[in-house]
Amino acid sequence: MSELESPFLPPESRGQAPGRGRLEGRRILVVGAGTRRVEGMQGAVGNGRAISIVTAREGAQVACADLDQDSAAATVAAIEADGGRASVLLCDVADPDSCTALPAEAADVLGGLDGVVLVVGILSSFGLAGTPPDEWDRVWAVNARSHALIAGSALELMPSGSAFVFMSSMSGLMPGIGMPAYDATKAAILALARHAAMEGAPRGIRANAVLPGVVDTPLGAATPRPDGPGRDRLRIPLGRRGTPWDVAYATLFLLSAESAYVTGQSLVVDGGITTLVLGS
Repeated sequence: MSELESPFLPPESRGQAPGRGRLEGRRILVVGAGTRRVEGMQGAVGNGRAISIVTAREGAQVACADLDQDSAAATVAAIEADGGRASVLLCDVADPDSCTALPAEAADVLGGLDGVVLVVGILSSFGLAGTPPDEWDRVWAVNARSHALIAGSALELMPSGSAFVFMSSMSGLMPGIGMPAYDATKAAILALARHAAMEGAPRGIRANAVLPGVVDTPLGAATPRPDGPGRDRLRIPLGRRGTPWDVAYATLFLLSAESAYVTGQSLVVDGGITTLVLGS
């Protein structure tokens, strides 16, 4: 029996928990709502799709933004099959104009904007010497600049009580996968989340970051490692790798009124690696 079939895995971690109305009436933009196609991982769910499905299940209307129209449409289809409401938006986050226009497009489709989840990100090459200048520019544009531009435009549209969730990574705290451009952008996202929290606070808008650890997404499971232990042999205190649904429920908490007094914070979703293993 695999760990994802374990009877000890709760329904939330399986993506099978029923909705409880925690985002009823909210209008949420998820940037990076599709799932990357990776050989051998067909049918698997990524963080963006899981977040979109869970937020819709909890009562939100969701704008699913992605560069890949078919992938975003598949997320919308999954939401609608689950009884939710969602729309597809196309956005190339490497293009600054697309980023600044996206929040207004989402607000137009949704009839307003109460939450923004910035999930989109790409990997980079291994090692400082192995990462050429143009790749630094490309990874920075997609993983960090896009988040800043979208958040800056969205702040003007969002009412009091709205929330941002920025998707960072455990790699923002430590060089876990040996990709310096990726690690640097994930660390930068923490600063962007804090800055969005600072700008949004006078208007009652919150911003926080989620930092996933070793999570079984198509992209994460297919990430090669030049050295060190494979994913199956990593020491994780809770005894299993995370699921995209674990990340989705952490995001849900930060979008909901349950976290109404939480802003400028980082929520690490890593099974205890950074504190109980690396911190020991």
